[in-house]
Amino acid sequence: MILIRNGRVLDPASCLDEVLDILIDGETIARIDKKIAAAGADQVIDASGLLVAPGLIDVHTHLREPGYEWKETIATGTMAAARGGFTSIVCMANTDPVNDNKSVTEYIMKKARAEGAVRVFPCGAITKGLKGEDLSEMAEMREAGVVAISDDGKSVRNSALFLKALEYARLFGLPTICHCQDESFTGVVHEGHGSLISGLDAVPPVAEEIMVQRDISIARYVGSPVHITHISTGGTVDIMRHEKGRSPLVTCDTCPHYFTLTDEATLTYDTNAKVNPPLRSRADVDAIREGLRDGTIDMIATDHAPHDPVSKEVEFNLASSGISGLETALALSLSLVHEGVLDLRALLAKMTVNPVRMLNLPYGEIAVGKPADLIVFSDRAEWTVDRNAFLSKGKNTPFHGMKLRGRNLLTVVAGRIVYNEL
Repeated sequence: MILIRNGRVLDPASCLDEVLDILIDGETIARIDKKIAAAGADQVIDASGLLVAPGLIDVHTHLREPGYEWKETIATGTMAAARGGFTSIVCMANTDPVNDNKSVTEYIMKKARAEGAVRVFPCGAITKGLKGEDLSEMAEMREAGVVAISDDGKSVRNSALFLKALEYARLFGLPTICHCQDESFTGVVHEGHGSLISGLDAVPPVAEEIMVQRDISIARYVGSPVHITHISTGGTVDIMRHEKGRSPLVTCDTCPHYFTLTDEATLTYDTNAKVNPPLRSRADVDAIREGLRDGTIDMIATDHAPHDPVSKEVEFNLASSGISGLETALALSLSLVHEGVLDLRALLAKMTVNPVRMLNLPYGEIAVGKPADLIVFSDRAEWTVDRNAFLSKGKNTPFHGMKLRGRNLLTVVAGRIVYNEL
């Protein structure tokens, strides 16, 4: 048994916010109370002055395995997740081979059980090979363990095929996670003042917004839930705000880099700032922050996209897109609390209970009888990002050398301590 004592327990699902002790017995929470006796506990952890929260849930992670193990593995990616405070992660389907059939799903599940530090939930592809031509084997993947479908990295360009995909997804009880980008617009940075200065190929915000509106319209017609991932523009926030008043089927997330950085980060041609969708203007960043504040944006995801140095140490136009985000997401998100955009409970809701409601998972809550997935963190501890110290194989981050405030110190998954810095 593990006893966590004197921590400020903050559970958004039940609105609990109180200094309490938590007793973990096996894989579940056995008791939550004041001054629980330490007798019988195998390990006692003093969380005085610290926060105890449900383990974070990331609805958008790239683990790269199978096929790209030089970028990341299930073992290294889940250790990075544990360090960052995540106890459950949803891994995207753009592996090699693509997770578009039962055998690949089963491989990921088996590998995660054997080597994963946290819970791994595969996301299956919408179309075979992510090619947008034929639907994947959704029923078999659902049986094997996928919790959602997505052609992340691409939109399904064929609207009729996307409609059929949503019909099947509804039948199998799977939410669809949508990467929204009209690929007829090409570019590597945001179209605006920054692209005029850098001369880099640019993509306008409307490339995202067109597909957001299309995907939502089809979802509403079919009656199937869709989740719009990594939204980046003020126009998308406006669309989502409008749709939230019309349909409960639509949810969305954004990522820390979209409320932290602007396209000015690309002016030095630092490929660590190359992401898809691209970093946007100051006005877009402000709109994203307002969308988080007023509840339009339901969740914060990492879009953890680890890359090897060779993929980034090339010309900007040729570099791979993505940020290694699991180990910095909590601290970057806590900046929203420090700056008064969100209170702590609202922030944690976007990283715990809201994701599990969308995915229909039994986690993201601190309560007696529930799985013992929780974290102990400081919202005040200051530290400097050092990419060379990342547990992820991906060292690609534009936040290297930045001083952040807030750090995860302990991660417990199914009653087992998987990361401990206390």
